[in-house]
Amino acid sequence: MSQIPLARRSPVPPDVCNLARAIDAIGDRWTLLILRAALYGVRRFDDFQSELDCPRTVLSGRLKNLVHTGLLTRKMYKVPGKRARPEYVLSAMGLSLRPILIGLTQWGDIWLGNGEPPPITFTKAGSKAAIRAAFVDADGREVRPDQIRPVLRG
Repeated sequence: MSQIPLARRSPVPPDVCNLARAIDAIGDRWTLLILRAALYGVRRFDDFQSELDCPRTVLSGRLKNLVHTGLLTRKMYKVPGKRARPEYVLSAMGLSLRPILIGLTQWGDIWLGNGEPPPITFTKAGSKAAIRAAFVDADGREVRPDQIRPVLRG
């Protein structure tokens, strides 16, 4: 694998970099764990809180921010005999993070899994064919990470 050449500065300043914006939107531990849980179908505040053991005030703030950012939508539900409450459902924007979260999962399986089989794998819907995150070119051919080159606009 080739090394990235030394640079004194990133080619794009953080204030105009979409990677920096994405990190601002989803880059803290609780936000990523909420998105992970939502990816697996968790939608209700108490269920998030129970699974993540996140302080309620922190969870409330992160959910509010994820709705504001557009990654989650807030929908009301009502259990008979109880008051209406919100569910937090991944929006199209949030669902589009699925390949990134799966890629991060698979990276963790390789580098952090201590040689153990992964606790979860992913398959193509309707089949048992395993899938993995990858980059592909316009012709559908896989591109290895060491073959990727950034190109600046202009």
